[in-house]
Amino acid sequence: MRIDKKLLSVFLLLGIGIALFSCSSSGREGVEEEQFAKYWYQGKAEINVFDLQQSRYGEVRPGKAVMIFVTEDFSKKKQVKLDNPQDNPNDAQKVLKLNMTREFLTGVYPYHTMLSVFTPVYEEASSPKLSASVTEWCGQSYTQMNFKNGNYSFQQFSYFESEGDQSGKTAGVAEEEIFNLIRLNPELVPMGNVKMIPSLIFQRFAHIPLKGEQATISKKDLGQNQSEIEVVYNEIGRKISIRYQQFFPFEILGFTETWTKANGQQEVTTATRSNMQMMDYWNKNEKLFEPLRKDLGL
Repeated sequence: MRIDKKLLSVFLLLGIGIALFSCSSSGREGVEEEQFAKYWYQGKAEINVFDLQQSRYGEVRPGKAVMIFVTEDFSKKKQVKLDNPQDNPNDAQKVLKLNMTREFLTGVYPYHTMLSVFTPVYEEASSPKLSASVTEWCGQSYTQMNFKNGNYSFQQFSYFESEGDQSGKTAGVAEEEIFNLIRLNPELVPMGNVKMIPSLIFQRFAHIPLKGEQATISKKDLGQNQSEIEVVYNEIGRKISIRYQQFFPFEILGFTETWTKANGQQEVTTATRSNMQMMDYWNKNEKLFEPLRKDLGL
């Protein structure tokens, strides 16, 4: 049987394409696509509410922390959420986004913090972007880090003269990326001695320079299907422990931050999860949905 050469070329190209597609895999070996998609691609966000005991100015303040985990399409080039990813699929990157807020009072005035972390779901790559803000009656500060050419470029803005508008570069694993790596698969969290960029919220609270620090990361089994990852920075006296479920979707159950100051004084912050719901909250912005906050414990 004779086969047309042009037709044969088409078959060969199709065969190569199918082979490449079937052999391609996510760089994140621990991310099981079917399991991940069934949970994270259902058009909802996971809202976690925590009872917060925030240490600030030498006293522990009760408050609330909220972690919102959701997947979205992210621009590799602009490092922002894509409005229409279908228009430029080559620029689209699927990320797991964490938005985390804390609210507590310091005497007569309130504190509000917000952190955003964008972590690739499939590529074995650093989180391309992190940002953090702190607002209170004295003023506000904002930090943004963008991963470019193997380093994080950062910009900082603050109402403090000594911490005013700054920009620079630093290297290391972003501490707050650990929350997202746990959600993807705890095995993705690096262990041992690691150069790490401390929490952007802590960095603002402690008024320390934004730079990579040596840290030691370890993991231990707590029993009852729970584990804990601990990060210890000896130089700056910081320790954070993150407790999570050992099975998918690896829910975050709580965390503890300990800061030992140069004078030996310790400030300990704890957050314990009290509620979790899957919700398309962006479609619930009318007054009639406000009772849902009570259901969440907010």
